[in-house]
Amino acid sequence: MKGVELYGRVRRAVFVEGMSRREAARVFGIDRRTVEKMLQFSVPPGYRRSKPVRRPKLDPFVEIIDRILAEDSDRSKKQRHTSKRIFERLRDERGYVGGITIVKDYVHAARQRQREMFVPLAHPPGHAQVDFGEVLGVIGGVERKIHFLAMDLPHSDGCFVKAYPAETSEAFCDGHVSAFAFFGGVPVSILYDNTRIAVARILGDGTRKRTRIFSELISHYLFEDRFGRPGKGNDKGKVEGLVGYCRRNFMVPLPRFASFDDLNAWLEARCRRRMSDRLRGHGETIGERLERDRAHFQPLPAVAYDACDMRTARVSSLSLVRYRGNDYSVPTTYGHREVLVRGYVHEVVIACGAEIIARHRRSWETEDFIFDPLHYLALIEQKTNALDQAAPLAGWDLPEAFTTLRRLLEARLGKKGKREFVQVLRLMETFSVDDVHAGIRCALERGTIGFDAVKHLVLCRIERRPPRLDMTVYPYLPKARVEVTSARSYMSLLAGAGS
Repeated sequence: MKGVELYGRVRRAVFVEGMSRREAARVFGIDRRTVEKMLQFSVPPGYRRSKPVRRPKLDPFVEIIDRILAEDSDRSKKQRHTSKRIFERLRDERGYVGGITIVKDYVHAARQRQREMFVPLAHPPGHAQVDFGEVLGVIGGVERKIHFLAMDLPHSDGCFVKAYPAETSEAFCDGHVSAFAFFGGVPVSILYDNTRIAVARILGDGTRKRTRIFSELISHYLFEDRFGRPGKGNDKGKVEGLVGYCRRNFMVPLPRFASFDDLNAWLEARCRRRMSDRLRGHGETIGERLERDRAHFQPLPAVAYDACDMRTARVSSLSLVRYRGNDYSVPTTYGHREVLVRGYVHEVVIACGAEIIARHRRSWETEDFIFDPLHYLALIEQKTNALDQAAPLAGWDLPEAFTTLRRLLEARLGKKGKREFVQVLRLMETFSVDDVHAGIRCALERGTIGFDAVKHLVLCRIERRPPRLDMTVYPYLPKARVEVTSARSYMSLLAGAGS
């Protein structure tokens, strides 16, 4: 191909200096047809094909290849035809006799034509997008998978991120409640993917049937829900980008925190710090643009949504309620009854009717047992032989004074002493551990070893009055005889002093 410099010399010779085309071809040593092309184009136009490429061996199989690629578009990316596999099928099933290279070239070009194109979008203020992401982190010294909910405001690029032990309904709702409080309002609409937490079913006309908990969330905050196409993450590209940004910038190196509360406090601080950033193509900071978003937000309701997963259950004969594969204890008086379980991110609350009967820390293990020893003391008082083998009491860390009291009670009263010790433990159903512990210490100091004495001393501590123990209820204690002092006694003392 002739260079641009030669093009310029030939064109100048003909158009400026008046040289004929024949003379220019002779002087520059090129063909007259080349001169004609140089006069037509100011720079080399490149190779121009006048007729379509003929592929006599491949052309009869082009429709088959296109059909295979079209069928692959509906299948998983991990199970689609490669160019080599298409070549093998054409050769073995259709009698193709050509080479593999031309098949690869055609498949590559066809796939390029199939790639989706996108329209640049404008994002008006007041709208949001939500998605979950996953990372590894160290919580409480244990490496585990962390799920984090990210809410992005496409207009201002404002963001909120909160981490959870799992991607659950209660985490989904709690993340929304926290995000709305962080931004100080409720977006006009929120765009989601088709997560099962929000979408129970996609109907034939494309509309979504919401889950119960998602419908409650919308009814409480009155925002509009929107959904992207199934499997098309680019429909909510802003929050997809935010998830990647958080993973690269907030979670590298691996976050190490004592608890999820500490991690979330740190993530919230990072989100606030990001508001001072000025992104490419914008003359304002994220925080300045966020004010336009807030101007379109709806106000927060007077009371935040109770972000929990509610389920009914039945108390077992072991006074346990099963929730999400784990068993939580309730007082034995509620055995075999129907209860309502409310699962929060960090707590499980169990109610019977209008009364809350148990609260437990949320366990994210599987097949775990979460006991409250106080729930079983009323039953153990009746079945004192189970005291030493009761699983709910195993590992119950009580002060040493409790052990001393039990030893003395059993030494003095035998089996009845074991029952009185359980009665002392039951004081913690009403009073704090510290108050009961203080009452036991006072009883040990006074030598009044018994349930009644401990209870009296605990009440005196709470009511701030001096204890007055009735020693007649303790016949096994030595009796003290106190006489009235007389003046004669003092005289005898003085006489003794004179001698």
